[in-house]
Amino acid sequence: MWHLRTVGAGVGRLRFPCMIDPRLQTLRVLHQRGTVTATAEALHLTPSTVSQQLRQLSARLGLELLEPAGRNVRLTPAALALVEHADALFARWEEARADLAGYGDGVAGRLRITGVATAIAGVIAPAVARLREELPRLAVEIGEDPGENRFELLLAGRADIAVVIPAPGGPPPGSRLPDRELPPSDDARFTQRPVLEEPQDLLVPAGHRFAGRVAQGVTLAEAAGESWIRAGDPADQHQLLLTACATAGFTPRVRHDAVDWYAVAALVAHGFGICLIPRLAPVPERCPVVRVPLRGEPLPVRRFLAAVRRGSERRPPVARGLAALRAAAGEREAKGV
Repeated sequence: MWHLRTVGAGVGRLRFPCMIDPRLQTLRVLHQRGTVTATAEALHLTPSTVSQQLRQLSARLGLELLEPAGRNVRLTPAALALVEHADALFARWEEARADLAGYGDGVAGRLRITGVATAIAGVIAPAVARLREELPRLAVEIGEDPGENRFELLLAGRADIAVVIPAPGGPPPGSRLPDRELPPSDDARFTQRPVLEEPQDLLVPAGHRFAGRVAQGVTLAEAAGESWIRAGDPADQHQLLLTACATAGFTPRVRHDAVDWYAVAALVAHGFGICLIPRLAPVPERCPVVRVPLRGEPLPVRRFLAAVRRGSERRPPVARGLAALRAAAGEREAKGV
């Protein structure tokens, strides 16, 4: 587990302690997480410390920032207005850090990258290997962080770059990080950049009518009469299946579901159905299944985005990290992912 770092960690020999009242960061995280307990967990503080910071901030401003909401609390209109200004302040601070870093002595310090497992295997690991060779003074940490919302890790300063997968359709307009991880494209706290488009294949049992068509591929419409397994992460793969099949003119007849790709492969191998599988997802070598490329329209793809705190993208470690991710993704795309 990563430990909380200050938003103003050092780069090179310069130190950039954050000059913004840290209690504003606590208020921002409370707005995101919704409860004092969850805020304390995200910031690695005790609930009493969080409550004390918020009381102090309220007293300093002479305004009520919280009001009771059942067993919890909610932000007052004044607090919501303050959060918007705080978001802008922290974005400007990231920009200031980027400008000041230009007066340092090269790219150094620490960089933390979080991402889903397939992104780590396919893009993040080779990108970090490149950084390790090019920038020996830059310490890079990688985390999968299962069960964590990676945007919340960015917000709390526990990650610098998050490689995420947007669900088809994206978040509701104006949302501030829904319960499941979705890139809020209109959220001013983050900058997001495309990294990779990963094709989806069909996974079928050995001996299936599609198994001999690896060279020429199949269209999704040809699989309309098949039984389907709802496979992979519900936050993106399930919706991708429904959207792709609807575009192809049918509703998939889903009979089973599994998240782990080894479990999915076993279900397919035993004839329980076929499924969509991302090109980077692993399949057991000895499992009697076949990956069959899709052709024609629609071609379902899974998109990876790199997200950072707005303003931090010009900081040398973050900028070099983003560049390394793009380079690794480019090499993948050149090989057909």
